[in-house]
Amino acid sequence: MEKILEVKNLCVSFKTHNGVVKAIRGVSFDLFKGETLAIVGESGSGKSVTTKVLMGILAKNGIIEEGEVLFDNKDLTKITKKEISNIKGKDIAIIFQDPMTSLNPTMTVGYQIAESIIEHQGLTKNEAKSKAMELIKLVGINQSEKRYKQYPHQLSGGMRQRIVIAIALACNPRILIADEPTTALDVTIQAQILDLIKELQEKIGLSIIFITHDLGVVANVADRVAVMYAGKIVEFGTAEEIFFDPRHPYTWGLLASVPDLNSEINKLYAIPGAPPNLLYPPKGDAFALRSDFALKVDLEEEPPFFKVTDTHYAATWLLHENAPKVEMPEILKVRIESMKKEVSQYDY
Repeated sequence: MEKILEVKNLCVSFKTHNGVVKAIRGVSFDLFKGETLAIVGESGSGKSVTTKVLMGILAKNGIIEEGEVLFDNKDLTKITKKEISNIKGKDIAIIFQDPMTSLNPTMTVGYQIAESIIEHQGLTKNEAKSKAMELIKLVGINQSEKRYKQYPHQLSGGMRQRIVIAIALACNPRILIADEPTTALDVTIQAQILDLIKELQEKIGLSIIFITHDLGVVANVADRVAVMYAGKIVEFGTAEEIFFDPRHPYTWGLLASVPDLNSEINKLYAIPGAPPNLLYPPKGDAFALRSDFALKVDLEEEPPFFKVTDTHYAATWLLHENAPKVEMPEILKVRIESMKKEVSQYDY
């Protein structure tokens, strides 16, 4: 597969009144043409900060201390504001989680789509309007002429999110970053938006980075999954590997926390404790203090990535050849079997 984006050893800090927060600590991943890479983890794990680096919208107190973000033979962490502005929206676009705050309430939604087309493609107002109405249709909204003239408050939440997607697609980007795009929507509309994103990807060959804390969403959209915790990727692999053969205790906790109406276990699982304070990053495995499976070495030394398969790696000392053999929690075994049954129902 053709590699379209490469992130190497990205380290990002934020200067605060209390000190320096080490928000991203050596993150590396690749994105391939036409694939969906999901980055998952709790709030504060570093998911959104990573994407803000890609878009060149890091907060003023943010510092890229180390690393590269390679796109079209350019390091996005080293180019000028003008160069990143030319790439943003045109080659790499983003969908934010709350469409009401993403849209300008004083402008019609049609103009907001057309504005991006005029800026990046140099079309006339009439040409941009025509393309904007095509995009409104493409994202599944009828009566495009009527909707073009409406303001954000006149549309439903689902329609607003579709308009945000249309704006993101206005300049035919090669990479689409979806940052929690369905969080503010109800379950029915959420499913429609996810189906729309998948359909658009197949139609126009997008590469997608999908940011979410919701593993149920990931199961429906991702080809590969990167699990983040405390500013690091702790496990990555294909969606099937992460869901059916997880190896890091944090991934076990995330999957066990997913509600399952079909499970025989009625009790909801929650990961104990809270993520570490990244003003003072932990010495060893950042998840050790919350894990029932922590070894002594976890408190002393950070684990490297251990290979599970050619596509599956996890940073946990439990995979070391000398580590004691530990099985995943029983609640997770039951959850995985339930997920396998759900998948088999749609395996034609």
